[in-house]
Amino acid sequence: MEPKFRIAAITDEFSPADPSRALSQMASIGMTGAELRLIYGKNIMDLTEAEMNSLRYLLQGHGMEVVSIASPILKCVLPNAPEIDTRFQQDIFNSKHTFEMQPELAERAFRIAKFFGARIIRVFSYWRTVDPDKCFDPICTALADLAIKAAKEDLIIGIENEHACNIATAAESARLLNSVRHPNLQLVWDPANALVSGESPYPGGYSLLPKDRIAHVHVKDCHMEDHKPIWGPVGTRSVDWKGQIAALQADDYKGWLSLETHWPGPGGDKFLASTICGWNMRGLAAM
Repeated sequence: MEPKFRIAAITDEFSPADPSRALSQMASIGMTGAELRLIYGKNIMDLTEAEMNSLRYLLQGHGMEVVSIASPILKCVLPNAPEIDTRFQQDIFNSKHTFEMQPELAERAFRIAKFFGARIIRVFSYWRTVDPDKCFDPICTALADLAIKAAKEDLIIGIENEHACNIATAAESARLLNSVRHPNLQLVWDPANALVSGESPYPGGYSLLPKDRIAHVHVKDCHMEDHKPIWGPVGTRSVDWKGQIAALQADDYKGWLSLETHWPGPGGDKFLASTICGWNMRGLAAM
């Protein structure tokens, strides 16, 4: 059966160094979209012009649309904020951009998005602190500014609910979107991240979200042990993906389902893990 949603993946979940290998396997699963984060072992923000041209050639050759630039924007420490909550792992994907570098980083992300024809630039909400409420106003200010700039380029700022950042749950995402009503600020909804943050992502968390502000959906799965996520094959752990995907269809979601595996895989074989999860996602999307 054909998927009822367009399916994609973050390419480095298949291979962080070899995009050709990643794209070939993604295409074999039936994916037609790619998110760009780590390419040739580098963060997408750090590619040379030659590497970008080479990558665009590969994407075109595999018939892939670039869905999102999975940038590290606002994945940094907010100055003068409460101390960082050390319970959550901070994945940086070869990005070492500081708070002071964020304006330059955003300009770079806009240029890369236009180069690859991507509409969405994924962003964050600073590393999570022990008191996220005290970071809320600066987050709103930063995201409103990004949305205004993105509107001039016909781009979407997609704030991802990330368990290691200050906007982690559906409840926190809904509060943010209600406070910053700019149409160019939308949500990258990640149910598994909400689960790691202690929320029931579906149906509870999802019911809180403004459905017309969901621009993109990340797909991965885990269960919790001693407050830590144990990642596994999509559709086999604690996220109710059948229910979530059915709800997206009922709510007329028009975006992509995009794989962000996280599971290390059998024997630490991440390529195999992403292949298994990719097929599982395709099957769920076809139900």
